Amino acid sequence: MRMNSLAPIVLFTYKRIETLKKNIAALSSSILAKESDLIVYSDGGKNDFEEIKIKEVRAFLKTINGFKSVTIHESPVNKGLAASIISGVSEVMLIYKKAIVLEDDLIISRNFLVFMNQGLDYYQNNPRILSISGYSPTITGLKPNDIYFTHRACSWGWATWEDKWKLIDWNCSNYEEFAQDDFAVSKFNKMGSDLSRMLNRQMRGKINSWAIRFCYNQFRKGLFSIHPAVSKVVNIGFSADATNTKMTHSPYETKLDDSRETNFKFTTDIKIENSIIQQFTRPFSIPVRIKYKLFNMLTS
Repeated sequence: MRMNSLAPIVLFTYKRIETLKKNIAALSSSILAKESDLIVYSDGGKNDFEEIKIKEVRAFLKTINGFKSVTIHESPVNKGLAASIISGVSEVMLIYKKAIVLEDDLIISRNFLVFMNQGLDYYQNNPRILSISGYSPTITGLKPNDIYFTHRACSWGWATWEDKWKLIDWNCSNYEEFAQDDFAVSKFNKMGSDLSRMLNRQMRGKINSWAIRFCYNQFRKGLFSIHPAVSKVVNIGFSADATNTKMTHSPYETKLDDSRETNFKFTTDIKIENSIIQQFTRPFSIPVRIKYKLFNMLTS
């Protein structure tokens, strides 16, 4: 599949240099890395101890090569992940009109950038598609180069376009009406029983997540995300030092694509396959989340 201009890679990093080094090692050796612009947003620390770690991170950032260009933005203050992503992606969209977004605890496959750029090109003018996701849980019944559709975007390696990004109401201004509608809440949770709880915690100020607001807007607008049959991303950031994934064992473990596949079967036949969704939502189900919560408590 012939590709248009490549999307920039937008990487958000904080204080974990070891995961960052692994991220960059995988990213720089991936197909299309040398032809891609890398834009890094480095958040500031919350205290003097964190600033020591961040200085180490920023020293490493200055050594990165293997890309068409490397641009580094260093925040003098701690903005937090949600604010960093919303402002950073918005800034990049003004120039490039599309973006591939990563966080520093993600390891990508060699064909990740190919999949993301092909997806961005194929669905660029499709009003029903909100985002391209690089992550997928283990899914059976599909060919390795297949894709599938969900109504739930994933924050672990994703891409979108400026016009879709501008659709997002980050204030979720119609939330109170939604929260009183049991049918709407139930429908939202069809993509994972954790969704309405996370949104409620977001709106009460208990968490600060850009991703749950992105997913809520996706639900309200009835938009789809594209996922690969075999994951192009794994998350290695499950630890007490993480911003949002403070666990050792994760229900979201998956197999990283180790093939050299570069010909993906995108389609305009956009539909939800129940057999796929059952597998997709399993890691988000209450029994699985309880199981892993207990397992982490017992092994911590």
